[in-house]
Amino acid sequence: MIKLDAKKLRITEAPEEQKKLLKKNPVYIIVDNVLDTYNIGAIFRLADAVAAEKVLLCAGSETPPNHRIKKASINTTEWVEWEYYSSAAEAIKDLRLKIKDLKVIAVEQDNRSISYDKVEYTFPIAIVVGHETEGVSKEVLDTADQIVELPMWGVNISLNVMVSLGIILYTVMEHYE
Repeated sequence: MIKLDAKKLRITEAPEEQKKLLKKNPVYIIVDNVLDTYNIGAIFRLADAVAAEKVLLCAGSETPPNHRIKKASINTTEWVEWEYYSSAAEAIKDLRLKIKDLKVIAVEQDNRSISYDKVEYTFPIAIVVGHETEGVSKEVLDTADQIVELPMWGVNISLNVMVSLGIILYTVMEHYE
């Protein structure tokens, strides 16, 4: 298994033959109109950390190559497979055609959401996170298999998108064998 520290990662290109040797987990991350490039870069780091199969960048989300994404991702954009879609709904539709029994989980505060720790996570799975202010699009919420949220006990009503995704991804991976 390849293990690179941040310094090596920043200067290393990912040859296709090496990328093909990496074991991937049946986890897909759908980024629904996330605008902050540092959040996108951090999402690539999270995708690498859990060996996600792919990141799907959608709508107004910036895509690599982008200096700020590369910097925040410490170059994991070179190692994590990604694809762009004009909408998250289109990405979900395409994934469902390609992947049998895909479970789609949206991370959002909604009257239909349940606490993230009350869900039975199954694989293959797609986790959807949304815009920093507006959240996951209504169209996606209406097509997701489940909507989960993180409890908030303080005065703030939400967490940063990449922090929320990190908590969810590591919870999901606890269920993977």
